[in-house]
Amino acid sequence: MALGGNLPGDFKSSEALLEAALAHFPQAGLPVRVRSRWWRSAAWPDQQGNEYRNGIAIVEANGPPEAVLEALFSIERSFGRTRGVPNAPRTLDLDLIAYGRRVLEGPGLILPHPRAQDRLFVMGPLAEIAPDWRHPVSGRTAAELAASTTVGRDAKPQ
Repeated sequence: MALGGNLPGDFKSSEALLEAALAHFPQAGLPVRVRSRWWRSAAWPDQQGNEYRNGIAIVEANGPPEAVLEALFSIERSFGRTRGVPNAPRTLDLDLIAYGRRVLEGPGLILPHPRAQDRLFVMGPLAEIAPDWRHPVSGRTAAELAASTTVGRDAKPQ
């Protein structure tokens, strides 16, 4: 799971909001096995916005990936996320990056996430905790993908 945001909502910081959201994962049936540090990067695509904080959590998930995605959306809503304009500033963005080795192209869910491999703010944290993870389509490792990303190249751990 990728976590991110650049608006703190009711919290003192985006990091505090992300920590609170992560604490809700077990209650949603998604116990966290390992997680990355928080990474910071400039807002994208409009770099004039608040900096983003991003991270990765590897969770244990049972059930279909569509149910996992709905659980993530429910957590987002509980933290004030409203979905509207793509790439707009947001309190919380939770993305299902992959679900094992599953490849899926449905109307509401594409696995693996179609743009994750291009984003250092996703691949960097993933490479931090699972450098040997392999992309289900390309077969490249998280470490290899992090080294070749094209978006968010300024991302770095805090």
